[in-house]
Amino acid sequence: MTSSHRDCHFCLQSLRGRKYALREENAYCVPCYDSLYANPCEECKQPIECSSKDLAYKGRHWHEGCFRCAKCSRSLVEKPFAAKDEVLLCTECYSDEYSSKCFHCQKTIMPGSRKMEFKGSSWHESCFVCQYCQQPLGTKPLITKDNENYCVPCFEKQFAHRCYACKKVITSGGVAYHDQPWHKECFVCAVCKTQLSGQRFISKDEYPYCVDCFSKFHAKKCAACKKPIAALGGAKYISFEERQWHGECFICAKCSVSLVGQEFLARQDDILCHKCGSA
Repeated sequence: MTSSHRDCHFCLQSLRGRKYALREENAYCVPCYDSLYANPCEECKQPIECSSKDLAYKGRHWHEGCFRCAKCSRSLVEKPFAAKDEVLLCTECYSDEYSSKCFHCQKTIMPGSRKMEFKGSSWHESCFVCQYCQQPLGTKPLITKDNENYCVPCFEKQFAHRCYACKKVITSGGVAYHDQPWHKECFVCAVCKTQLSGQRFISKDEYPYCVDCFSKFHAKKCAACKKPIAALGGAKYISFEERQWHGECFICAKCSVSLVGQEFLARQDDILCHKCGSA
């Protein structure tokens, strides 16, 4: 600015024909203004004269030519930048030094872009997708297998066990029977439908039976008392020529002596001890 009728507010010298600067409605010659009010440059420590452009950031000031990236020295004038420990960096240098790397693509997650955090790792939003359907997972429920993430429907379709009985996915617990997975509530007696999980049962023809039903419908009948022989728990029985006996029922038909572990003779439907059979 120039004036022909003002004096410098500080040195009182005439400003006629001279450049001057205004501060709080007072006029100053350029040397006085610079000595009184020029901000020191953060980079070169020299005053930023009123004839120079003063760039300010968080209370600090730079010459236009000094406002540069501390690492690569590129100008930051009218460009995005970031600050770390009061040091200014261009976005590229800041990313190289401090930004997270995407767990999936291993590329830098640039400042200002959306970042997903999962199990201590960072992901680009576009990289955080279901391994199977490739749809973004965002904040949806997910399941991880072999370091790959899946949405719940895709995981169930690909990996989840399905109940042998109802064919639906087993989401928790379950029972293994004949190398097949079952829901606990589906693992029931083939006859009475009583739940067998945690209970004693007997298997026949790939089907499970409770003890009562197996004894009633499938257990061998004792040739003597005609009652079922329950083999559960290792119950002892004697078998001879397609007939079976309870251990306590395997006795001589005449003298009733136990024949378990003894020699015996078969005569028609009777079993006799050696003495009675020889008489």
